[in-house]
Amino acid sequence: MRPADQLREIEIQCGYLDSNPASVLYRCGRTIVLCTASIEAKVPPWLEGKGKGWVTAEYNMLPGSTSPRKRRDRDGKVDGRTTEIQRLIGRSLRSVVDMKALGENMITVDCDVLQADGGTRTASITGGFIALAKAIEIAVPGSTIGNGPITDSVAAISVGLIDGEVKLDLDYVLDVAADVDMNVVMTGKGRFVEIQGTGEEATFDDSELAELLRLSKKGIVELTAKQLASIQSHGR
Repeated sequence: MRPADQLREIEIQCGYLDSNPASVLYRCGRTIVLCTASIEAKVPPWLEGKGKGWVTAEYNMLPGSTSPRKRRDRDGKVDGRTTEIQRLIGRSLRSVVDMKALGENMITVDCDVLQADGGTRTASITGGFIALAKAIEIAVPGSTIGNGPITDSVAAISVGLIDGEVKLDLDYVLDVAADVDMNVVMTGKGRFVEIQGTGEEATFDDSELAELLRLSKKGIVELTAKQLASIQSHGR
């Protein structure tokens, strides 16, 4: 059994698609997400002429990613869970982008879940940032994290309280068993972007909350190192 403070095995493949160099196949245990970032020389109408860019995200679970089969979203109809998650991804990515430095360009980060075993939203944020960084690196030669439109990295992880023990990086089995579960989004500098935590017919106290946050920060520090290594190792 995996130790309570250990991440699932992470595998990151940059440039996964020939059609899009800013593509990343992100594996977290048995959860697999394909993240791609695309840049367009335009912005939403409400930003036109303001000299600022925009970053948005779309999230989808492919039909075969779960069992039983998940029905496709059709005719522009997106279910509530999907809407919530893609808004979370967008907020998380925008937190580390200087929109003025981006100029009047829009980046769309698509996160398509190929296989789901818990943590699809946190995997999408962590993998989506890598795709975003690669897209900006290509569009703005010489830019790096902290020197250009991207001000910092961002990653996300889940933590939970199960039978009185705090566990890191919940797969589906652990997530279902959790009395308390939490998704934490943080920057590489250790700033919180978002904390989503709730008790499932349970409560938690100050000390348990502190331990949930401590363990999540430990996980995000490790994820940040993996993100930076993958960005740097894949040819500029």
